[in-house]
Amino acid sequence: MADNFFKWFGRRKSVEKQVQQEPAEKQVQREEEATTTKVVSQIRASVNTASTSVSVTGDEALAVNAYKRALDVLAGSVARLPLLYMKRKGTIFVPFEASPYHYLLTTEPQWNMSSYRWMFQLVWRAFHDGDAYVWPRIIDGMIQELVLVGRGCCSYDNVNGTYFISDINNGVYGTFSESEVLHVMFNTVDGYHGLPLWRLGSRVLSIAATGDRETQERFAKGGNVRGIVSNDLSQGAGVGQYGKTQIDNLANEIEDKFRYNGRNVVGVPGDAKFTPFSLSSTDMQFLDSRKFCIFEISRLTGVPPVYLYDGASSNYKEPQQTDVAYLTQTLDGILRTIETEFQRKLVGRSPGRKFSFDRKGIFAMDLNSMANYQSKTLENGIYSINDWRRYENQPPVEGGDAIYISTNRAQLGSDKLSMGANQENNNGNEEDQ
Repeated sequence: MADNFFKWFGRRKSVEKQVQQEPAEKQVQREEEATTTKVVSQIRASVNTASTSVSVTGDEALAVNAYKRALDVLAGSVARLPLLYMKRKGTIFVPFEASPYHYLLTTEPQWNMSSYRWMFQLVWRAFHDGDAYVWPRIIDGMIQELVLVGRGCCSYDNVNGTYFISDINNGVYGTFSESEVLHVMFNTVDGYHGLPLWRLGSRVLSIAATGDRETQERFAKGGNVRGIVSNDLSQGAGVGQYGKTQIDNLANEIEDKFRYNGRNVVGVPGDAKFTPFSLSSTDMQFLDSRKFCIFEISRLTGVPPVYLYDGASSNYKEPQQTDVAYLTQTLDGILRTIETEFQRKLVGRSPGRKFSFDRKGIFAMDLNSMANYQSKTLENGIYSINDWRRYENQPPVEGGDAIYISTNRAQLGSDKLSMGANQENNNGNEEDQ
């Protein structure tokens, strides 16, 4: 028993002695390897977390400039078009200016908002939040205002077809039927609840947000690279090598000189060395990734890249083609969604009344397109000269109510051609005389 004890104790003592007598070079090398492995693991974990994360909040999405710009383009495009309440007059519809809806939709829908800001918020919330709700405040059978319900203050029960509103700021509280609340949404799966646009594009918005944070960090550090401070073992082990605590202090000192003292070059004392550990901006291809995000956000929102200032060159025909695509494929669908929701909730089946956007306002700030549009409508007999003069707030002129049609083409043998031939013959006879 005693012999076994002394054998075991002696073997343990000999192992401890071997550890204590291990060469200093191997101890330092083992410490450096452990430190390097730990630092590399932390850096890889942070990079992997940033690159694989696909989660983004609504506020973080708004920090992406291209997404915020796309929302503003969508909301502003709709808000600058007047939404008119119209009545049937004979065979056509004309603005019903005597109706309270005309003042509400063109001037002041609710007491603290103008019509532009109200419509801008309506469209903006319908895209970003997924849903936008409007509660018509009716007193004694008369419409008083169109209350834009606050964000997060309304929920919809599609089983019972009811809305529950708790909006303290606007003084609205209670449960309302389907026909009492206007519900505008543009992205939906079940047809009852809207989906936030930022959630549908969470992956690309997360990539864009990660790129913004990485760019900010690089600029904040002045473009400094990350690295590892360790002992220089290229000349062999020596007495002047640093221990773990000294290495950590040296690393902090070097980082402070780069970050806070504005130094571009720092010295590494003794037998220490600095090994860079980072990827350059060129390798990361930040510029290409930012352009990629703009195009992906354009696909997500339906807003052309040129509207998001992508910086790409274009020919003289591209802007016109872009405008046509945006108006037909994106904007018109938004306008129809709002028109039909107002129509079915505020008018219903009543004949002779409708809500309609004045789409002529699309060309209001593009004078060349507006002039071309006016010319086409005059040539095809859609509008008269006085119609357009009234639209431009100009007094009518005598004879301006006449309708003209371009007659460049005619059927063979028609009176138009025979009259033209007779006119040419008369002119020729006058010249002979």
